[in-house]
Amino acid sequence: MLPELLHQTAGIGVGTFLGALIGLSVRARSGKRGGLVRGSVFLTSVLVGMAAWVAMALVRAMMG
Repeated sequence: MLPELLHQTAGIGVGTFLGALIGLSVRARSGKRGGLVRGSVFLTSVLVGMAAWVAMALVRAMMG
C-alpha cells in the first residue's frame, strides 16, 4: 500500500522540488542565502520536495 501511495503522489514531490529550486535560486542570487541547508539551494530543494512528497502520501493514506 505504501509504495502505491508514494507512486501516486510523486508529482507533488517533483513539482515542489522544481518550484523550490527556482525560487531559492532567485533568492540566493540576490544575496539572501539564509535558511538554506548547508548553504545549498539544491540540497534544500531536494529536502523540501521529499518532505512534501511524504506529507502528501500520509494525507492520502489518512483520507483513504
